[in-house]
Amino acid sequence: MKYIIILADGAADEPLELFGGKTPLQAADKPHIDRIAREGINGRLVTVPEGFHPGSEIAHLGLLGYDVAKVFEGRGSLEAASMQVPIDDNEVAMRCNIICLDGENIKNHSAGNISNEEASVLIEYLNNELKDFHSSTRIPTDGIRFFDGVSYRHLLKIKGGKKQVNCTPPHDRIGKPWQPELPVAETSEGEETAQLLRELILWSQEKLKNHPVNLKRIAEGKDPANSIWSWSLGYRPQMQTLQELFPNRIQTGAVISAVDLIFGIGVYCGLKKVEVPGATGLWDTNYEGKCEAALKELREKDFVFLHVEATDEAGHDGEPELKKRCVEMLDQRCVGPILQEVEKWDEAVRVAVLPDHPTPIKYRTHTMTPVPFAIWQNHPSSKASDPTPLPTDSVQTFDEEACFHGALGLLQKDQFIRTFLG
Repeated sequence: MKYIIILADGAADEPLELFGGKTPLQAADKPHIDRIAREGINGRLVTVPEGFHPGSEIAHLGLLGYDVAKVFEGRGSLEAASMQVPIDDNEVAMRCNIICLDGENIKNHSAGNISNEEASVLIEYLNNELKDFHSSTRIPTDGIRFFDGVSYRHLLKIKGGKKQVNCTPPHDRIGKPWQPELPVAETSEGEETAQLLRELILWSQEKLKNHPVNLKRIAEGKDPANSIWSWSLGYRPQMQTLQELFPNRIQTGAVISAVDLIFGIGVYCGLKKVEVPGATGLWDTNYEGKCEAALKELREKDFVFLHVEATDEAGHDGEPELKKRCVEMLDQRCVGPILQEVEKWDEAVRVAVLPDHPTPIKYRTHTMTPVPFAIWQNHPSSKASDPTPLPTDSVQTFDEEACFHGALGLLQKDQFIRTFLG
């Protein structure tokens, strides 16, 4: 048996007047995803445990069957694994966005979806300027370093830093004041790190406001990248691989994405990192390339995790038509070809499709509402290779409402991954 999960990041939503009271999933023309629901078995999944923020890092670990309370060490430490940035015992790592501020408010969390090339110039500039940064804390400033990521997504690592700091994700404050959300210590142990981060954010605003990259972006009518924003601190994680958790089902696996967070989770899960040229994390990503890579890896391995970010970014940007279109592109250019190909195989293949969390257009951020999921299985010509037939139910379409009536009901913790793996 082979397994592939197709993850449409943030695809779940809420009813919109624009679509006559339908969600983007309900309004989208997605015959192949609907086929998975119609010919498979459905349900809903709680991806974020009580007490945790509904971030992709939490949701992905949850749906893959991990005990988040035991293994989660912050988003930055996961992304560091993808970027091949080691985290020493005395270091804390964190996600560091470059964002766009509009006066007192956060205009967007992505600096207008800044390009890799522009962002790289800014990150290198900030690193070079750190020699003149002075902190009121006792944390040595020569232990501070930024690491270049993808578009607006970067990494900050601090020697001697502590993780006991409360930082608000910038995508949770779009259109809202930024100053009340500056990092705050959760305990006395984190006070110096929180103070250092506040100083770094204000320092970055002075450094970035007149940088040539930003002056050019403003002249072109684009949003400037005029501040950094640090969040999700953690130390180096300790977690088992999927091979160790499910030795009878998974021996080899691969992860395909466009973002370091998912790659980092994949690295700790024991999956091969597969980068696809032209994979952007946005609506214009290389769907065909991702599909081709997924099928290649699935031929060679037991398990493939195919992640598509575009639906989440459309939700954060408040673009309902674009979010709907992203669902349709995923359906036509990834899901359809994958189903068509694995139907020809003599080996049994299970396909699951689901979001990690909702990113409602209304809120432009993540929510904790359970997500719909569907599981489908091909019918190989060799029945001997199909030891575990998949039951079906009466669900006809894949969406938030239809999957509510699925036979699998509401799953939690590791119930989804164990059901999927049989």
